Amino acid sequence: MFEVMLKELRELLRDRKTLFFVIALPIVIFPVLFAFVAFLTSKAALEAEQQVHTFYVVNEDYARPFADTLFYHRSFKRYDGDAKLDSVEALRDAVRQGIIDVGVYIPAAPDKQLSLGNQTRFQVVFNDAQSINYIYSRIKKVIDEYAATLREQALGELGVAVEKQAAILKPVEMEKVDTADQRENIGEKIGAFIPYMLIPLVLMGASYPAIDLGAGEKERGTLETLLLTPLTRTQLVLGKFFTILISSIACALVTVSSMSVWIWIASGFGALDPILSAFATVTQWDFLLIFALLLPVAMMLSSLVLAISIYARSFKEAQNYMGPLSMFVFVPIVVSVLPNMTLTANTAWIPITNVALAIKEIVKGTVDYQAVGLIFLASTLLASALLACCVRWFSREAVLFR
Repeated sequence: MFEVMLKELRELLRDRKTLFFVIALPIVIFPVLFAFVAFLTSKAALEAEQQVHTFYVVNEDYARPFADTLFYHRSFKRYDGDAKLDSVEALRDAVRQGIIDVGVYIPAAPDKQLSLGNQTRFQVVFNDAQSINYIYSRIKKVIDEYAATLREQALGELGVAVEKQAAILKPVEMEKVDTADQRENIGEKIGAFIPYMLIPLVLMGASYPAIDLGAGEKERGTLETLLLTPLTRTQLVLGKFFTILISSIACALVTVSSMSVWIWIASGFGALDPILSAFATVTQWDFLLIFALLLPVAMMLSSLVLAISIYARSFKEAQNYMGPLSMFVFVPIVVSVLPNMTLTANTAWIPITNVALAIKEIVKGTVDYQAVGLIFLASTLLASALLACCVRWFSREAVLFR
């Protein structure tokens, strides 16, 4: 068994493509991915922040102070075209055609309606399908300021002093006191997405050598020679399995180490201080525990991809099978980010999902070590069952020579 493993490892180390996917890619994927996402997000937010929107107010004489505030607002400019818009439908058509960015329809004079005890409903027409859109929030802020002015005037006419108006309008104010610390808050938002990078990389570290050790052996015609050696089928499978497992573990180790190193390097920059200060409390023990959780996952995926590779007739067919397998691995990770999904004694038995939930809890600093023990038990049992199926699969002549 060990002779087979050493032989496969030597051949694996000679394959530059496999070394790239197992070692080089995990080292560079975190800085490149985070930097690219941060760049695109900041660029989109900056463009949306600096964008000046063309507006049109129908019946602006009803609320002249409001219209003047929009006119002098740095983020808005008045429409200076020839189109005459006099209804909500006309504003909607103008927004769809790109004539204006936002339209406001004022049905009546708010000050007169307020004296009669009636409310005035401003209808804001705009396209809210954009991912980053400040139009509504900016318009709402101007409308709220205008409404506050009208309210202050109305209460003043009723004899209510200005200093008492706030207490009358809002006699009880709620103050939020959060018991979660910064690490828990940020970990809940970011920790759920870390498995999206770690677990697929573990699969990638196992799939590339597995394709070569199974389907590649068939295609090159070396599998028959290997079967002639005085080794049992179980020893052959275990030798190949441990080779794939070492590759997958190496990929997981490099990935976690890379994440730890790049977080430490990024701590020297002040752009991500809230996130980095939260991750600063993630200890080396936490990173070690994340790596340990990836070990049974690597065992499961190594057994699975080896069985698929043995079944495939050729290298290309094995690659075609790996695509659906990647989607199959993503589904449990998606389940882990569903609302109210937490690590419990029940969810600890769900493959892949349990590890994703545990990684999130580790990043948050709220991990339950008893549940982690259940995860190791469940994952080890499943990995052992998959490995037994792989040995049985390898013992069938119809599969080896199909």
